[in-house]
Amino acid sequence: MSTISPVTTVASARKKVTTLTFRQKKQRGEPITMLTAYDYPTALTLDQAGIDSILVGDSLAMVVLGYENTLSVTMEDMLHHARAVSRGAKSALLIGDMPFMSYQVSVPEAVRNAGRFLQEAGMDAVKLEGGHERADAIRAITNAGIPVMGHLGLTPQSIHQLGGFRAQGKTASAARRLLDDALSLEEAGCFSIVLESIPARLAEMISKELTIPTIGIGAGAGCDGQVLVSHDLLGLFDRFTPKFVRQYANLHNEMQHAFETYIADVQAKSFPAAEHTVEMSEEEWQDFQTWVEDRG
Repeated sequence: MSTISPVTTVASARKKVTTLTFRQKKQRGEPITMLTAYDYPTALTLDQAGIDSILVGDSLAMVVLGYENTLSVTMEDMLHHARAVSRGAKSALLIGDMPFMSYQVSVPEAVRNAGRFLQEAGMDAVKLEGGHERADAIRAITNAGIPVMGHLGLTPQSIHQLGGFRAQGKTASAARRLLDDALSLEEAGCFSIVLESIPARLAEMISKELTIPTIGIGAGAGCDGQVLVSHDLLGLFDRFTPKFVRQYANLHNEMQHAFETYIADVQAKSFPAAEHTVEMSEEEWQDFQTWVEDRG
């Protein structure tokens, strides 16, 4: 009898999600689901759950590596974790987040670094932040055969320029710039755009203006899909939780309770118990003891 669980069977039978799948879902009005992952077990579980896309986000810097913001994470950090994710997920569309200074210096360097995500880490696409100023890099990357997802609104790699983690597009002039940038990214070849922390009706309008799908995070339900940082969704990242996050679990508290219980059990010598240990037969033990005594 097969020991494969039903959820694993369903996941393994899923067709590979592609950028074409994204476009088809937008055309049919079917919401696109996306979450972050940074390791093998999380990627495996997300894939089995049926997620459309997994982003290996530069949020890795904050929720896994403990940095204050996303600026410190490197290409090597991102590739290391992207490789783990690609080993766990086989059906979801895998997107590698290009870290700070991996695409801003020059167009050729942007293309090389984007290529590394596909060639070395098994990603299907890359994501980068910025508006019309990134159009040349996006064109060059897509011309190299690498799908690109854009990112507008609150762009964490620009927090010093933006004055912190603040919502964007709240004035008429800012809204115009965001719409213009979105159209520029579509024209440059992006297959999709993340809209982060912008007014919901602006995000809905941009989504209707574009032929490519939008993925919202703190941008309302009018986008073509949604993404969250998995650590926020699971309640694993206890430093802060953004306003736009719905916390579906509180694993931080559950983990702390489990760790405290383990510490107490070890201190009380109630763990390990007999059922957690390996034993020898009495005959073998007696033979061993005789050998010890004879040796002395």
